[in-house]
Amino acid sequence: MIIPKNPKISDDQLAEVERIVEEFGCKIQVIEGAVQSIYAILGDERHELLINRIEGLEYIDRVDTIQSPHKLLDIRSELKNHKTVFGGVELGKRLLAIAGPCTIDPKDPNRFYETAEALKEAGAHALRGGVWKPRTNPYSYQGNDKALEILMEGSMRTGLPVNTEVMDERNLKLAMEAGVHMLQIGTRNALNYSLLRAVGQAIAGTDTVVLLKRGR
Repeated sequence: MIIPKNPKISDDQLAEVERIVEEFGCKIQVIEGAVQSIYAILGDERHELLINRIEGLEYIDRVDTIQSPHKLLDIRSELKNHKTVFGGVELGKRLLAIAGPCTIDPKDPNRFYETAEALKEAGAHALRGGVWKPRTNPYSYQGNDKALEILMEGSMRTGLPVNTEVMDERNLKLAMEAGVHMLQIGTRNALNYSLLRAVGQAIAGTDTVVLLKRGR
């Protein structure tokens, strides 16, 4: 929920709004803007009674509800103080091209370096490269840790941030130690809650971001 700030609202009136919001287990955050400031209600603010009570306050001009409960992440939100940046690239305000081979061949690193340079010249904003592969056939190529070194070298040569998929906590540990900018969680692991928790704990306090593929 977003409430455009009334410049004439008093401290007592704001305190009343805060009390109402807290009754429903939500919090209020003041977002100061150059032209328009707003009150953002964070939490499960979609309760009809909460909306009705705030709309009924004579000093509140308008209440805008947001269907998504993730206002700090949702690009449709009116909040202006949130953004996601990985490796110096800002997400959310334009279409980004993250390009690269599905698999990095550790026996031929120059192929990846040449590809990375060509992608940068073509306008790619970031590189991707498969280090570890989620194969159904146990006899198919499963990936190689050496490919991680090649991926990071490609990042150094081009100055572009990189993305790769991690499938287990061992992959996660190696990727974090190497400095991978974006971790990808594939569709197969989108419901692997143990891995998702480990990823959340690993990236806490870092600039690493996660691309979660929800293909199911």
